[in-house]
Amino acid sequence: MEAQTVLIISDEVDFSRCITARWQKERSAPAFTVLGGDLWPRFAVDGFDVAIVGEMRRELLSVVLEPLHSTGRPIFCVCNDAATAQLVRQRWPRISSLQRSEHWLDTLVLAGSEAVHRARAESRARAAEFSCAALDRQATLGRYMLEMRHNMNNALTSVLGNSDLLLLEPGSFSAHTRAQIETIRSMTLRIHEIMQRFSSLEKEMNVVAQQAERDAGKSLAATAAGD
Repeated sequence: MEAQTVLIISDEVDFSRCITARWQKERSAPAFTVLGGDLWPRFAVDGFDVAIVGEMRRELLSVVLEPLHSTGRPIFCVCNDAATAQLVRQRWPRISSLQRSEHWLDTLVLAGSEAVHRARAESRARAAEFSCAALDRQATLGRYMLEMRHNMNNALTSVLGNSDLLLLEPGSFSAHTRAQIETIRSMTLRIHEIMQRFSSLEKEMNVVAQQAERDAGKSLAATAAGD
């Protein structure tokens, strides 16, 4: 799983340094990408999970916040004055505005950490959903193969029987043709062995599942007895 990235955008160099230094004191810190306001969105980073916007020129505020607001990701905007904070709340309601005060840095890192933890949980959930979908597709394919096993065996029996009948007539075909028929027969037997392996695997998996079910029952019974 990829590390979560916090995108920091500000015209103040000390702003990003202050945040990263404070965040490094936490037990776990994400990766940071730092951009100046004039670099966004020309060099925008698509892979960020949380964005923090600091002080910048008023004409750049809309240029930065508008595309960030549309991403739907957690965005924090640190404002130096109440007027800017009010503007952010009115025009971009999904962006969390934070006015600088005595404990603004601790508050920002705490809220940002929670947003990062949530992004990690969502990433794990998406990975689990992807894995479940892949397993479901494979299970569907496996069920189809088992359901078609009987039809496949019938077809293989027909091919094998006809090839045997052809080989019983030694003078009817050239050596080259007989070799081709023998190849067909050999490949048919090989496919039949593969199909038999499918049947064996099904039985083995059923035995394992039944044993797991019995073990689970015993565990529940032991737990109930202990209570």
